[in-house]
Amino acid sequence: MGAALVAMVAELTIGRADAAPHEQTLRELRDGAVARLDLLQRLAEQDAAAYEAVVTARRLPRETDELRAARGAELGRAMVAAAEVPLRTAEVAVEVLELAHQVAPIGNPNAVSDAGVGAQLASASVRGAILNVRINLPYLPAESPLRETAAADADRLERQAADVEAATLAIVNGRIMPS
Repeated sequence: MGAALVAMVAELTIGRADAAPHEQTLRELRDGAVARLDLLQRLAEQDAAAYEAVVTARRLPRETDELRAARGAELGRAMVAAAEVPLRTAEVAVEVLELAHQVAPIGNPNAVSDAGVGAQLASASVRGAILNVRINLPYLPAESPLRETAAADADRLERQAADVEAATLAIVNGRIMPS
């Protein structure tokens, strides 16, 4: 939804005489938001599939050592996807936040609040995705490289999202209530 709002603000600004100097940037912002919207929709589908794979792996039989080993291997693969997909989702949501930050100062003044809402929604997506990363980290296989990097990546993305959201809202509020 955040990406859709960013695209909408750009679209509502393209073609306005007062936005002529930013026409190319606005088109790029719109196209970037639409591309990320499509990507985020695919990631949502991948996340649902990753969750289903975890559920399926947990239901595998474990009566023998061989079955337990096969179940463990399958569960490990599923848990990696269950952490990778939301981590990628958080990365893309941060990109949407950056687009909201870019459109906020040049977007149609009548739609600037939508840039702020888009930023807030993207930031909420980052935080939600990171919660899903963190809950899956303890279940990653010991040999997964993600076990070493995901926590730090999640922390970095969360800080980045908070910073960009705050900066974007400052721009939006400044345009809504000029001093």
